[in-house]
Amino acid sequence: MSDARSILKEVFGYDEFREPQGAIVDTLLDGEDALVVMPTGGGKSLCYQLPALLREGTGVVVSPLIALMQDQVAAMAELGIAACYLNSTLSPEAAADVTRRYLHGELDLLYIAPERLIQERSVQLFQQREPALFAIDEAHCVSQWGHDFRADYLQLSMLHELFPLVPRIALTATADERTRLEICRRLNLEDAAQFVCGFDRPNIQYRITQKDNEKRQLLQFLHNEHAEDSGIVYCLSRNKVDKTAHWLQQQGFQALPYHAGMSAEQRQHHQQRFLREDGIVMVATIAFGMGIDKPDVRFVAHLDLPKSVESYYQETGRAGRDGKPATAWMCYGLQDVIKLRQMLDDSSAEESFKRIEQHRLNAMLGLCEITSCRRQALLSYFGEQLLSQCGNCDTCLKPVDTWDGTEAVQKALSCVYRTGQRFGTNHIIDVLRGSDNEKIRQWHHQQLSTYGIGKDMDANQWRSVFRQLIARGYLKVDFDHYNALRLTEQCRALLRGDERIALRRDSREATLRPARANRDSTVSPEDKHLWDALKELRTALAEQHGVPPYVIFHDATLMEMVELRPQNPAALRRINGVGDAKLERYGEQFLALLGNFGTTGDGPAFNFPEYSGL
Repeated sequence: MSDARSILKEVFGYDEFREPQGAIVDTLLDGEDALVVMPTGGGKSLCYQLPALLREGTGVVVSPLIALMQDQVAAMAELGIAACYLNSTLSPEAAADVTRRYLHGELDLLYIAPERLIQERSVQLFQQREPALFAIDEAHCVSQWGHDFRADYLQLSMLHELFPLVPRIALTATADERTRLEICRRLNLEDAAQFVCGFDRPNIQYRITQKDNEKRQLLQFLHNEHAEDSGIVYCLSRNKVDKTAHWLQQQGFQALPYHAGMSAEQRQHHQQRFLREDGIVMVATIAFGMGIDKPDVRFVAHLDLPKSVESYYQETGRAGRDGKPATAWMCYGLQDVIKLRQMLDDSSAEESFKRIEQHRLNAMLGLCEITSCRRQALLSYFGEQLLSQCGNCDTCLKPVDTWDGTEAVQKALSCVYRTGQRFGTNHIIDVLRGSDNEKIRQWHHQQLSTYGIGKDMDANQWRSVFRQLIARGYLKVDFDHYNALRLTEQCRALLRGDERIALRRDSREATLRPARANRDSTVSPEDKHLWDALKELRTALAEQHGVPPYVIFHDATLMEMVELRPQNPAALRRINGVGDAKLERYGEQFLALLGNFGTTGDGPAFNFPEYSGL
């Protein structure tokens, strides 16, 4: 481990491991297998990158996203690590060169797509020269019950059979107990050491609100809190992605669409802009995001309900990887619930799969409708207990206003029953409110005892009641019969008056401003010029090297430079995130810039060449 700590400082520029990185590294160095479940931004990559540098051979990293391999390899180059990738984008000549370098032991890391790994030529390559280790990233893709299932991952069990002496590490940010068991079973990792870290991301503020003109709500959210920040807006359909991106562009935002219906080149271009430019808002389906390393995503917004808590956690986890405040904001409505349940009902999946997916959707609805701390509920889903309320979600910051909905619910359920359990929400509301229209007259529903008994509430209030009854399982939607509402066994106690029910009172979302995460707003006025100059230098270097700015140095590293004002290579080397390769590559330019500001910002203190561009 003394060698590991030396590499940690010399290559990665950090003095200490985060828990439990040290134990994971030690496990792999001992030749043992590991399963790692660690929150996004927790430092998973280092857990296999560092052992690959110390073990004999090349570390082979299985990554499901070809589009990101190039950036991952470029980031390794900035650290002085020899890395390449093997995927379908390479020409035969380029692939042959990577193979040659691998066989000659010239590579520290080799990134490879799962579909490429399972090919006979790849197996033969690794049999000629055994890897230092196999790292299976995004390991939840092996789960057939999961939200990112990839069929190629199912064949990765062969690694254990063909290379029994090569340690394997499977890594993911999202895996409940069922998924962890499935990963272990399918990858033959039953005997692997398991490192399940806390799922909590305390820097993320979770907020969920009901839809009431979603475009207006999104615009208000962005203008009030994230006007110039990078973020992601998730939509359920490609069509909605395109329309939302275009609309945001009209509102003055740098918004880009991303979905599977676009060409690979266009998706790649938009992804590169998102990674390398500030202030880009990516509007996307769930096709976007896996493996994104951008640390300064300040918000993730959902305009539609995710289909499971796992999906929600995975997608919101792309915000605030740098540990600074970020927002997970979502608006959803009754139609989202109906649409997702209809998609599930219409799918050709087996009934056992549908039942599990229905359970996951119900859990997601429960998280939306809960009146207590959202973070407690979210962590509880993954088997983790938070003893006290988090103080950083909407229900903690602005306690939910509830009302005794027992009488209204009895009216609603009775009306569903009296109309024969054959009609959808809108018609039931018309009956309750005593509307006079053709459909009411056609079915003679003006003669029912429930006709007009709900005039004291408007249509939106009734929609809220029905949304909550569906979410809590008192009503179900029959998709085979025009989305008709049907009573469930669960509603009997309410109808008999043996049970009372408290409902959320819908209201317009209050603006809850999270602590600003933008570094610019936390820099003192006297340090602002230096901060801006450091960012400008970083951007110029990033453009020159063809990498995102955060690959040069993270914001946290620049902030340490502002605070400590290192004036020589030894002092700069002590800054977190400055390893030997980056000191050699960029040290002179950053020290020259810092020297111009001296230790107090009054003027030059050393005679480094003045930075004048690249």
